[in-house]
Amino acid sequence: MLLSYFQDEFIEAGCDEAGRGCLAGPVFAAAVIFPKDYHHEVLNDSKQLSAKKRMQLRSIIEEEALAYAVASVSAEEIDRINIHNASYVAMHRALDLLKLKAEYILVDGNKFIPYQEIPHNCIVKGDGKYLSIAAASILAKTYRDDYMDNIAKDYPEYDWLNNKGYPTVKHRSAVVARGITPHHRKTFRITDPQLKLF
Repeated sequence: MLLSYFQDEFIEAGCDEAGRGCLAGPVFAAAVIFPKDYHHEVLNDSKQLSAKKRMQLRSIIEEEALAYAVASVSAEEIDRINIHNASYVAMHRALDLLKLKAEYILVDGNKFIPYQEIPHNCIVKGDGKYLSIAAASILAKTYRDDYMDNIAKDYPEYDWLNNKGYPTVKHRSAVVARGITPHHRKTFRITDPQLKLF
């Protein structure tokens, strides 16, 4: 069972992103604040859940959270400021949109750009340890998947319905054959054969 961190002392927001390693599409981030002493037996890291379970949990999170928000940074912005900074900007935008101001921020990963002088803690694999981060990972992932499914209608050759913009063989082969789209991140090594496949 995942836990809260400092929720007894502070209004705690968990943050996570989705789409950092993709070749196409925005990076999405979410921030979630749960009530004090909130528990949920199934809530876990989005990567450990099926797509159907993630959507079920998304509805629960949106209904039961005290506050939640989802934001994104476009492929064009990613090319301009780099993916690392874009991930932090997306998290900051999500925090900006919360209807409740966070007093402490939990971030999945090992780095973060401080937000409005609010104390934070970076937790490696935090989406598998803390409820608010796990919830943020689910929201970021599902909202990004929805976005990719929508733009996939105009670019079916790239197989975004299945790969969501990640560098699969089929995705990269389509880029070689047809070129990049306006949704591709031009600064990424899109056709590099040494690029790790997901």
